[in-house]
Amino acid sequence: MAPHDVLTGLPNRILFQDRLNEAIELACRQGRQIALLFVDLDQFKHINDSLGHGVGDKLLQSVVQRLVSCVRHSDTISRQGGDEFVLLLPYIKHPEDAAICAQKILAALALPHNIDQNYLYISGSIGISIYPDDGKNGETLIKSADTAMYFAKDNGRNNYKFFKQDMNDRAVQRQTIEASLRRALERQEFVLYYQPKINLTSGAIVGAEALIRWQHPERGLIPPGQFVAIAEDCGLILQLGRWVLREACLQARSWQQAGLPPIIVAVNTSALEFCARNFLDNICAVFKETGLEPRYLVLELTESVLMQDAGCTDSMLHTLADLGVKLSIDDFGTGYSSLSYLRQFPIDTLKIDQSFVKQMCSNADDAAIVSAVISMGKNLKKRVIAEGIETREQYELLLAQDCDEGQGYYFSHPVTVNDFTALLQTGISPTRD
Repeated sequence: MAPHDVLTGLPNRILFQDRLNEAIELACRQGRQIALLFVDLDQFKHINDSLGHGVGDKLLQSVVQRLVSCVRHSDTISRQGGDEFVLLLPYIKHPEDAAICAQKILAALALPHNIDQNYLYISGSIGISIYPDDGKNGETLIKSADTAMYFAKDNGRNNYKFFKQDMNDRAVQRQTIEASLRRALERQEFVLYYQPKINLTSGAIVGAEALIRWQHPERGLIPPGQFVAIAEDCGLILQLGRWVLREACLQARSWQQAGLPPIIVAVNTSALEFCARNFLDNICAVFKETGLEPRYLVLELTESVLMQDAGCTDSMLHTLADLGVKLSIDDFGTGYSSLSYLRQFPIDTLKIDQSFVKQMCSNADDAAIVSAVISMGKNLKKRVIAEGIETREQYELLLAQDCDEGQGYYFSHPVTVNDFTALLQTGISPTRD
């Protein structure tokens, strides 16, 4: 068997294992430490799915050049498969040496990759294990670094984590959740809750954000923060996203058929879903199946989703807009600093992130940001919605600044379908402080 990977020219698993075993034997005799870095590219699958494997292969080759530039001649880099790489640092004095290497890699990967005249951005998550503390043999060291890498992903990606013993227990728990998620899809254990969006001037309900919950048979109602990230990593988010889209559209149409005032239903869309080849086909199929007119659906996208590949994104967004689907930027102000996409893309709504709304009455900087977003939205003829409104003071300040819409606990928590139906019938009575 060839000892090197065909695409990248790097040592393959077999050659890497030989070098790792030799390094362990030498370190054992000399009483030294060695380090392993397990590098996984963040959301690489999105690029493969949206731009094709040819572009993906060239991006991998560009990534390898960056990795090579970050290590010494005595170090070994191996492609483990797909978008995973393992680095062996056989000569380190302190674990901090491995951290410095990880920081170099993250910085190198962060620079744009020019592939076929496209500037692609990608980050990495890195797990670090140290011999002999985290394993006495190669298999254990790789497993420990791999486990630590998943914790780097869980902590926001684009960072590194050292292996800790308690990670094993949590890794087992993660695997259990993943297996339970697969069963939950089969058993239809998921439900949608709806949080009303309010016209701040009239007080009328004008929309609803559909929010997924997991009705676990033993653990009860599980919020999305405890399972969505895992669903994204294992690919189940595609099935979950399709279910949410269909269920939300079906419910919006059901409210209309019951004679209730028509409202726009909002669905959060992940990067994996947006970049999937059949994303548009799925949306069209849902409209056909449910009978909902596209103008009653809004897709909420984060800035990072929009900026992954501007050319591909631009085409998709304009196609959606031509269908009549509304497009909203979620968590506005927390992502990319470039605002050029507001001119380029057919965006309807800017959604002010709740972190700014929460502090706007006590922090002058946050108040200024909120005011600037509202003003910019007005000038660009976009609707502006503030999320996370919890107090009357926040509501009145937003109303005074002519913010269009709002949502938050001040008006209503996310509620069940039946409770939301009742709100549509009776209207909202804001919580009084």
